[in-house]
Amino acid sequence: MIVTLLSDFGTADYYVAAMKAAVLARAPAATLVDVTHEVPPQDVAAGAFTLLALYRDFPPGTVHLAVVDPGVGSERRAVVVEAAGQRFVGPDNGLFGRVLDREPGARVFHLDRPSAFAHPVSTTFHGRDVFAPVAGALAGGAAAAELGTEVHDPVRLEPIAVRRAPDGSAAGAVLHVDRFGNCVTTLRPGDAPEGAFTLEVGGREVRALRRHYAGAPPGEPFAIWGSAGFLEVSVDGASAADLLGVRRGDPVTLRPA
Repeated sequence: MIVTLLSDFGTADYYVAAMKAAVLARAPAATLVDVTHEVPPQDVAAGAFTLLALYRDFPPGTVHLAVVDPGVGSERRAVVVEAAGQRFVGPDNGLFGRVLDREPGARVFHLDRPSAFAHPVSTTFHGRDVFAPVAGALAGGAAAAELGTEVHDPVRLEPIAVRRAPDGSAAGAVLHVDRFGNCVTTLRPGDAPEGAFTLEVGGREVRALRRHYAGAPPGEPFAIWGSAGFLEVSVDGASAADLLGVRRGDPVTLRPA
């Protein structure tokens, strides 16, 4: 069974290793896959995008252990999400919101039966004492319904919204900025007008649509359909976000040329 791990813990401390130990204590045969532990600290939206971009690449049965948890120790719920034949374990703070938006048949279980937790449970490290033990239990064959009660009001993020106008334009926003400075927008292929288009972002018009990063003139922003299925703005060898002065949430508009 595959168990992926995603967090904002970094790798300088013991936190990731402690979660792996808790998983393996309950599922010694599990295959552990590190997605990333470099989510910006407490950046739930960045973690949610990363899960959205990758979960479909894993086979059915995969367990995703995701911990970006600024509310640890508070009244926020711990949950398991069942979606697309996979399970997601972590805090109910919007971290699974993008997956829930894409998978309308998903089910969510509040982890209100602590039999699978480590004891005692630290008030500051639920990744080790709550989420990792539950991920291990799931990888070992437990069902989500055995570990919690189904709920129907999970925390969501603001929906990925694109507004279309009669002239064929589509208005969206920057959804994510990756470590290379590529600006992932909320625009999908179905939002693009037929034929050529212009993308307005950061007060600039981006007219070039390229198939790959190499070969673009230095310093020239261009649009590209990224691997996550969204339209991105990039600059070969540089940060589009820095060049254009944009950040997550800034508006973008796609217009027919």
